[in-house]
Amino acid sequence: MTSNPVPPPQLGRSAGIPASPEEAQLDVVPNPQEGTLYLTRFTCPEFTSLCPVTGQPDFGHLVIDYAPDRLLVESKSLKLFLHSFRNHGAFHEHCTVYVAKRFCDAAKPIWLRIGGYWYPRGGIPIDVFWQTGEPPKGLWLPDQGVAPYRGRG
Repeated sequence: MTSNPVPPPQLGRSAGIPASPEEAQLDVVPNPQEGTLYLTRFTCPEFTSLCPVTGQPDFGHLVIDYAPDRLLVESKSLKLFLHSFRNHGAFHEHCTVYVAKRFCDAAKPIWLRIGGYWYPRGGIPIDVFWQTGEPPKGLWLPDQGVAPYRGRG
C-alpha cells in the first residue's frame, strides 16, 4: 500500500449522475486491510429504476455484502452508479444482478452477495438474490435486515 494513493477520479470533485448504468464508472481504492477476512455492507434503501414495459417507477432496497480482496469500491462512485438507474428501464432481476456483476468486475472481491428487495408492482413484491458462490469459511454473515413485505398488516 502506498502512503499517498491517487484519489479516484470522482472523489472530491464535482461529478454528475451518469446517463445510464453502462456509462457509470465504479472507482476502486486499495484495501488497507488486504489479507484480513471481513465483510463490508452497502445499503441503498431508496433504489429506483423504471419498468421497461410501462415506464412507471420501481422502488427497491438493495443490500450489497462483500468480502474485499485487494480493492474496495469507493462509495461516491457507487452512489452515482446506483443513481444512474433512476431513468433506466429494466426488470428487477436485471437491475439487481447487473449491480452485483459490475461491482465484482470493478473490485474483484473474494465473495459478494446482493439482496434486492423490491416494493410491489401489480400487487406482487419481488425479491432477487445473487451471490458469487459459497462464502469463505470464517466470514461472519449477518442477516441483511430487510423484513419480508407484509403490506399494511
